[in-house]
Amino acid sequence: MSKVSEKREDDGKARTGPSWLWIIAVVVVLGAAWGGYDYFSYRNVSTLDGFAKCLSSKGVRMYGAWWCPHCADQKEAFGYAFQYVTYTECGEEGKAHTENAQCKQAGVKNFPTWQFADGSRNEGVLPLSDLSHRTGCKLP
Repeated sequence: MSKVSEKREDDGKARTGPSWLWIIAVVVVLGAAWGGYDYFSYRNVSTLDGFAKCLSSKGVRMYGAWWCPHCADQKEAFGYAFQYVTYTECGEEGKAHTENAQCKQAGVKNFPTWQFADGSRNEGVLPLSDLSHRTGCKLP
């Protein structure tokens, strides 16, 4: 084998080694980017997060049922921020138009029912502005 051929063969081997390092580095970077996107894409942030947290800190509770369309409307008004509202599910799983013992004992008859820290209640869907006025929690 000539010296030129040997040099080409050696150059080919030298280039093969570092290219694998680049491939590994690219895979690691892409994996980290994908993991970061996956983590942060599940963290849904709403402009109403602070408002919902304030309601909970003021002792406000919503009683509702999974089968109640008005409860769904009320939850939709909060969007992702509803996770911060203190909520009691009154429906029994798989049984439409039933109420669990906890809600019966609390005297909840209609859904949704909002209970305030002073013990007063309001039945039905409440506009967020009414909740704000009633509790002093500021809307964004």
